[in-house]
Amino acid sequence: MRKLRLGMVGGGQGAFIGGVHRIAARIDGQWELVAGALSASPDKARASGAELGLDPARTYTSYEEMAAAEAARADGIDAVAIVTPNHMHAGPAVAFLHAGIHVICDKPLAATMAQAEEIAQAARDSGKLFILTHNYTGYPLIRQAREMIAKGDLGDLRLVHVEYVQDWLAEETDPDNKQADWRTDPARSGAGGCVGDIGTHAFNLASYVTGLETERLAADLDAFVPGRKVDDNVQVLLRFKGGAKGMLWASQVAVGNENALRLRVHGTKGGIDWAQENPNVMTFTRYGEPRQMLTRAGAGATPAGLRGTRTPGGHPEGYLEGFATIYAEAAALVRHANDGTPLPEGVHTPDIEDGLLGMRFIAACIDSSSKDAAWTDL
Repeated sequence: MRKLRLGMVGGGQGAFIGGVHRIAARIDGQWELVAGALSASPDKARASGAELGLDPARTYTSYEEMAAAEAARADGIDAVAIVTPNHMHAGPAVAFLHAGIHVICDKPLAATMAQAEEIAQAARDSGKLFILTHNYTGYPLIRQAREMIAKGDLGDLRLVHVEYVQDWLAEETDPDNKQADWRTDPARSGAGGCVGDIGTHAFNLASYVTGLETERLAADLDAFVPGRKVDDNVQVLLRFKGGAKGMLWASQVAVGNENALRLRVHGTKGGIDWAQENPNVMTFTRYGEPRQMLTRAGAGATPAGLRGTRTPGGHPEGYLEGFATIYAEAAALVRHANDGTPLPEGVHTPDIEDGLLGMRFIAACIDSSSKDAAWTDL
């Protein structure tokens, strides 16, 4: 099979996440980057394309030009990756969907609910794929945890505790720090700061692994750094359909933490505990029995966990490979959509519905917090 042709919007010079997406797309040999509108600055767009070795004729200075030109080419891109700040997701996503091109988009879905609904409508109208890169869903032990819960290994779920805490925004940000600058600007990040940036990751992970549907939440959002216009700390109580209860904490001002994403789930028969900073280990405890340490691709690995692994047990895998699993599954979905190639077993990449759920989570948290953490329907 030929490599699929990938385009990219955003991700040019000075951008962090664009490089991550490009590496991840190459890992399994399914994608080749052939086109891009890599910056809103024409000069930077051209310079970025030259750095990456793109054909100058396919290095565009606007996403509108790129969508029209690539749709008209016999060798046009099979999908576009959108790796811009949140407020620039909707325009490119809608343009490429309307041009008949599949979309792979960074999270959260958009800066506002109105933009999210516009993207969703474009996806429905076009019939094209919309894939959301919640990369933590690609970790092998996360896939295994999901499978174990679905099989009933934990029994009926009672408690879900997820946290995602960092400290890199614990002080007022330097405008020269591009990543911090746009994330703390509500015009670009959306009304939610931390809740949108990493709170959605935590919420998505808990939902993905447990399969539980959140009915109501009570959220307390704070901006601890003086003058900050978006939240930098989020504490949420969750009530799930069926009676399970949950807690979510996301913070970017928790000094002493780097990228501490952790998920604990407890049921009537057992519990699991997984932390992203050591993602190749997960503990599983059956009630009344000693705690077990499960390892990626080790003894006790399940089919779902093994499908997401690339190296033998004992060799660390993590962040880049999680993204790579999303891109590998995106490739399978694109091939299936384009020519009916059978889908491999176990493909379940986050999509437009997951994106809309994340946006509803952000909106409900903001609404609840504005009412002194009142219980709010999701």
